[in-house]
Amino acid sequence: MKFFADTADIADIRELMDTGLLDGVTTNPSLVKKSGGDFIETVTEIAKICPGPVSAEVVALDHAEMMREAEVLRKIADNITIKVPLTLDGLKTCKALTSDGTMVNVTLCFSANQALLAAKAGASFVSPFVGRHDDVGYPGMELIADIRMIYDNYDFGTEILVASVRNPIHVHESAKLGADVMTAPPSVIKQLFNHPLTDKGIAAFLKDWEATGQKIG
Repeated sequence: MKFFADTADIADIRELMDTGLLDGVTTNPSLVKKSGGDFIETVTEIAKICPGPVSAEVVALDHAEMMREAEVLRKIADNITIKVPLTLDGLKTCKALTSDGTMVNVTLCFSANQALLAAKAGASFVSPFVGRHDDVGYPGMELIADIRMIYDNYDFGTEILVASVRNPIHVHESAKLGADVMTAPPSVIKQLFNHPLTDKGIAAFLKDWEATGQKIG
């Protein structure tokens, strides 16, 4: 499963790239606003740091304006993925862009039927939101399981990009269900390293090593 970082924080992206874990980045206007940077400048910098897909979202609601914004965004770099909402105009834009060889991430997916439409429109990625489903009492992972089954039934090439990931359990369950990608805030990705037995083992090794009085090198 590919790991994308859901952030516009340049420092966090650099740090995760150094681990070799990061396969891509997803952004949106809210994340860029939070970072405090200019939208185009921030996306351009991210695309330079991360060679994998970098999702940049259009803000228009109609097809013609989405296409205009997409034209600006895809000129930034070859690895830019245009992010569009799962609406009729969004899917029209998806079809037009993917037919022209541009990667498209269809976002704000909340049902298996919507995911089916995104795949038929040729989406490179579809982003079902699991955390927001959990927030309203619906198990978000059931949505991922349904989409995986439907995509496998018809051999769709669209990758399932699990979004609104809130915790390591979401990551674990996404991998078990066969999701292609998950995108999470850097803070959640860093939580995957943590385990009390790892910490305990390191502490024990250091204590025993210090007792020997030896040094390496």
